Amino acid sequence: MIDASESDATGASARVDVNPEPDVEHAVEPVASAAPRTRKRPKPGERRVQILQTLASMLEQPGAERITTAALAARLEVSEAALYRHFASKAQMFEGLIEFIESSVFTLVNQITEREASGAAQAQRIVALILQFGEKNPGMVRVMVGDALVFENERLTVRMNQFFDRVESQLRQSLRLAAEGAGSMTPTVDAGATASVITAFVVGRLQRYARSGFKRSPTEHLDAALQRLTA
Repeated sequence: MIDASESDATGASARVDVNPEPDVEHAVEPVASAAPRTRKRPKPGERRVQILQTLASMLEQPGAERITTAALAARLEVSEAALYRHFASKAQMFEGLIEFIESSVFTLVNQITEREASGAAQAQRIVALILQFGEKNPGMVRVMVGDALVFENERLTVRMNQFFDRVESQLRQSLRLAAEGAGSMTPTVDAGATASVITAFVVGRLQRYARSGFKRSPTEHLDAALQRLTA
């Protein structure tokens, strides 16, 4: 089920389980039962989550082409009309995934900034958090870097760009704190330049991960890279 798992501020990330929980009630049937098995109707809200889980799962396929509502409905074994009872459009489905990304990442970013006093350590852990989140949620990475949004509503790309603007803003705050602690004469300028470089690094790592068919880990040599970026 799509949810954000609790973690400490070390950079552990959220997880998407794209396999719905098993239907325990109907998992085992009496041997003597000859009655035809009927599909259990999802509880209110469950179908919406199943749609998002399935969309995320389909996005995990390397080289996947544009996902249509027909393909999504076929995977769920429902009609397209059934999808639109829960989402007004496919754009709303992608917005549901973006909301999950935003909530998962920034909930943990807030934990990092609250618990970690060092600005440099904050920046390092924020970067690790985002890259670890992407590594564990490859389908979401295609949304984050825009690959899955190319033929979709433009507002989705705008919203995803705003996500990284928000990341850069938080990095800038953390790095300004670090620059002030190091005695910089221009902490705001230094922090802005470094935050821009680090944000580009994060986006680049995620893009490489997606375009390598999820083979090149975004956290490859991460500790060494972070030391150089935040030095």
